[in-house]
Amino acid sequence: MTPLLLLPVLAATLPDAKTFAARERDWWNGPIVYQIFVDRFAPPANLEAKRHLYAAPRSLRPWSEDPKPGTLNQEVGLWSHELAFWGGDLKSLRSKLDYVRALGPDVVYLNPIVEALTNHKYDALDYERVAPEYGTRQDVIDLAHELHAHGMKLMLDGVFNHMGRNAPRFQSALKDPKSPYRNWFFIGSKYPIGYRAWETVANLPELRIENPEVRKYLWEGPESVVQKYLKEGVDGWRLDTAFELGTKYLHELTTAAHRAKSDSVVIGEVWNYPEGWSPAMDGIMNFHAGRIASAFATGKLEGPVAGHMLERMIADSGIEPVLRSWLVLDNHDTDRLLNLLPDEKSRHIAQALQFTLPGAPVMYYGTELGMTGAGDPGSRGPMRWDLNVNSNPELQWNRRLVEMRKKVRSLRIGDFRRLESEHLLAFLRLTDRVGETAIVLANPTDAPVHEIVGIRDGRIMNGTRLTDRLSSAQTLTFAGMVEVTLPPKSIRVFTPVTTARGGYTPYKRIE
Repeated sequence: MTPLLLLPVLAATLPDAKTFAARERDWWNGPIVYQIFVDRFAPPANLEAKRHLYAAPRSLRPWSEDPKPGTLNQEVGLWSHELAFWGGDLKSLRSKLDYVRALGPDVVYLNPIVEALTNHKYDALDYERVAPEYGTRQDVIDLAHELHAHGMKLMLDGVFNHMGRNAPRFQSALKDPKSPYRNWFFIGSKYPIGYRAWETVANLPELRIENPEVRKYLWEGPESVVQKYLKEGVDGWRLDTAFELGTKYLHELTTAAHRAKSDSVVIGEVWNYPEGWSPAMDGIMNFHAGRIASAFATGKLEGPVAGHMLERMIADSGIEPVLRSWLVLDNHDTDRLLNLLPDEKSRHIAQALQFTLPGAPVMYYGTELGMTGAGDPGSRGPMRWDLNVNSNPELQWNRRLVEMRKKVRSLRIGDFRRLESEHLLAFLRLTDRVGETAIVLANPTDAPVHEIVGIRDGRIMNGTRLTDRLSSAQTLTFAGMVEVTLPPKSIRVFTPVTTARGGYTPYKRIE
């Protein structure tokens, strides 16, 4: 009787094939995301034809020039580096899609593209109109169609917490107490500048999303900003400052997006601990996991502690939302990765973790070429196309990470299991197929580490040869364990060899 009682328990511990098949069907589980700042990605074909769009107080800079901190323009209340443009647009972006496709991302995510005074466009003047210097809504539709033709998705940046001070709706509300838009914002003498602004930045008046009319305009209505872009071909939204919108309204927005396009996805900018933000959104920008990876890679977190933190984060948040969340190491709001992690080996550990942990790794344009830049505006430099050569070691490394991610199914949709280790960060990614199990072991220290690690996957047979996806290293399993020596500042991503040798394999009845 005892064996019969144990059978259901044992079966329940094995991964469910249907679960992984369902995850694999959904494009938002574990894709590779490529982030593009449109103005800085590719020079336009005919700059002279659009030079008039950059009239003062804007300025147009040569592509060879790096952005530098500017001075405050008192007349418009903006810094000169916020008004400096390099001329990139949606058509020039499309001219470089061969490069993007060859790099291998599944999703292209654009910083805001709506009409705005600044180059960063987090100060929308009109959500419904694409910035004229970028193109038109038809250009967005054409870009989406071309990406779809090559198996990629398009996501836009939704900035719905605030607009720009020069937005006609806000100016009407500010100047006329009887304006139909008066209650779209927080206006009154109790605010030092006469209205509530994000982070007290005068150029960014906050929207009163408690007002049903605002919500109808932004996401509730069938012709709303969120829904109409989705109906026109966009595949999802990344929400700026999502943590300030609140879960109630985020849930309404996400539901509306799914109503407009059932397979759309909503990802929120959340710098907090990831727990509790789903189902209000499909996923978040998982800065928490990215911070663990970079802190571990630089020796600020020991391996076992980092492993426990990751395990607890996934348990608290749920594996499904974590798989949909984005893993970010650098972006337009941070230093470039080469500035954050100047030591190449430490940087490569962090990037390898970004590509092996549950979630969607985000590649910030140009980082794969070795671009540098400190903060805003330094990290928003024009794309260094001169670095796009096959001999570029950073490009070679990033291509290897992308190739590994695409070939190892568990890295995209697999479960996470922490492994016990004294010094290493050690974990498994696993699916219903034993041949897809990935064993990740990382040593960020300056000394080699020799350890025996239990691999926690009962399907992996004794004596199985394991090969590292990032090097030529190999090892064998013995009694459910692996004995390894990891060189200083190194990472291994082992997968089992289950194919027959000489006509024999112990995996003949194990999938």
